[in-house]
Amino acid sequence: MSIADFSGRLRPDACPGALQTHAAADGPLARIRLPGGAVTPAQLRELAAFCTGGIELTSRANVQVRALESPALFAGRMAAVGLLPSPTHERVRNIVASPLGGRLTGFATHPLVEELDRALCARPDLAELPGRFLFALDDGTGDVAALGADVTLVEDGVLLAGTPFSMPGAGVDVLLAAAAAFLAERGDSGAWRIAELPDGPARIAARLTSARPASARPASARPASARPASARPASAPPASARPHPASARPNPASARPLHPERARGAGVVVVPGGRVAVEAVVPLGRLTAAQARLLATLDAQVRLTPWRTVVLLDLPEIPDLTGSGLVTDPDSPWTGVSACTGSPGCAKSLADVQHDAARWVATRIHRPDLPVHWAGCERRCGLPKGPVIEMVATGDGYQERQK
Repeated sequence: MSIADFSGRLRPDACPGALQTHAAADGPLARIRLPGGAVTPAQLRELAAFCTGGIELTSRANVQVRALESPALFAGRMAAVGLLPSPTHERVRNIVASPLGGRLTGFATHPLVEELDRALCARPDLAELPGRFLFALDDGTGDVAALGADVTLVEDGVLLAGTPFSMPGAGVDVLLAAAAAFLAERGDSGAWRIAELPDGPARIAARLTSARPASARPASARPASARPASARPASAPPASARPHPASARPNPASARPLHPERARGAGVVVVPGGRVAVEAVVPLGRLTAAQARLLATLDAQVRLTPWRTVVLLDLPEIPDLTGSGLVTDPDSPWTGVSACTGSPGCAKSLADVQHDAARWVATRIHRPDLPVHWAGCERRCGLPKGPVIEMVATGDGYQERQK
């Protein structure tokens, strides 16, 4: 069973935050929410100051810092740089968004992320949401729509646990209404996610429909990431159809365009206006202090992604990341490889999976055909969505499985 599976929980949600840390085997662990994966240079520098074993990137584009000597000092410093805007809501600010933010599609999601975060923190009732409840805003590329968030905003409506619900003109108010409806339907069931409620999407949709009878209607069946082709602006052709600006001069390995619908690799996108976006893989999702400080020096907006990559936005040219350890080659064997914390940081782990995964990558030349996730026990923390090869520690080697 995955750690995300629901089996009638009786224990309360114990997701860590900056104030409620987790007692890991290597010391207190704090998790900082980064709505939409957005992080500023000042915030990167502050995180780097506390990271001894690396800043862990999570599957929700948040970050974790381990082995804290003073959790209280850490929380105070995070608040000082804007990473703890609401002590009551810190663990419910789980918001993922398309990293390109509509630069190729015209549906700008970054401002909506900021609006949702402010509105969420202003609702005292929504502080009761479980720490696993997830909001998503998809710019039309279908990248975060595929993650199965509890409520996903798309241009022509919302997805409730992946189920389409047509609501033209839906905005932040609908996302908040869906979250409130979940709390009402959840009762004392112990469910953490809409999908854990029997007929959860239908029950939430019924509440939304009754609240907005004029505009809400059940959607006809269509893929969760569907969007009418006519909604895409004619001025934004596929990235592969546009040349790189002369100033970019990418090397052949990094010049392959990133495909937003895949969004789990490395590459370069030229966006309208001639600016570029670069996606770099962070090996095994651990950003070093040196890498964090380097990112803070670049003239770019930084977005962390649910695929444990870093996207640098609105660059005039492709930066030279040689020697940084950040991977920009789409064919690198690091691409698509993930791992849980493993031992010694996790007491439940049966192996040092970070070390073992790195040794496995060192034997390869090209990226794997499918994502590969290394896990130290049957909980399989951090398991990616979709098809994946699992390497699960057994105490006597690893068992290979395919999901």
